[in-house]
Amino acid sequence: MKDIDTGGITYIEPVPGGTAEWYFGNSHEQGDLYEAEEIFRMGRPVEGNSLCLIHYPDGKVYAPIPKEAGTYTENPVFSDDKIYLLNVDFIHELIRIFAFDCENRTTDLVAALPLSQVKNCYNLQLHVSPLSLTRQGDEGMFEIIWPEQVSFKMDPHESFFLRDGKRLFFSKWYEEGDGAGYRYWEETIVRDLGGNVIETLPGDVRLMPDGEMWHLH
Repeated sequence: MKDIDTGGITYIEPVPGGTAEWYFGNSHEQGDLYEAEEIFRMGRPVEGNSLCLIHYPDGKVYAPIPKEAGTYTENPVFSDDKIYLLNVDFIHELIRIFAFDCENRTTDLVAALPLSQVKNCYNLQLHVSPLSLTRQGDEGMFEIIWPEQVSFKMDPHESFFLRDGKRLFFSKWYEEGDGAGYRYWEETIVRDLGGNVIETLPGDVRLMPDGEMWHLH
């Protein structure tokens, strides 16, 4: 049995975006990003959270962004042999995107945006590919914040989960009836950058470790 010191993080999962070598763990000590933002807005201290990357198979642990009070680091994504991390600095009102180079094990700042560029941090996340900072707001809007700016209204039952170039993939759920006649199902809605539906797929789409997309139906 391999002993791995993660600093107290006991749950890990693969870094999403297509990699079989890297795993991550996040302490979520004060909830998710949006909850940490609410705590800060209420005038209470945000202690920061701990995020670690673990390389397979050697089990070596890395802390690409050290824990820091007044900040929050979201779950990472993988693209082109780099692991990208979203970090929000509430004190200096900055949204920062960092890249951890999987080959030389260094972390560099990719972009810094004013926090005022978004209404709030609700569902503010990084997605691939290409790397995009997105927000699915509680007001029913989907936005790409960076590197380009896109905004459109979406169905309240839709949830964005994947980008493939100019195609945006949303999971949509349905339900009808009740009791013995109750029925629930999901499908995948593909939209262009203007928000127009270009394809509807039964079932789900999943990005595999080699970058290939599988349609499950």
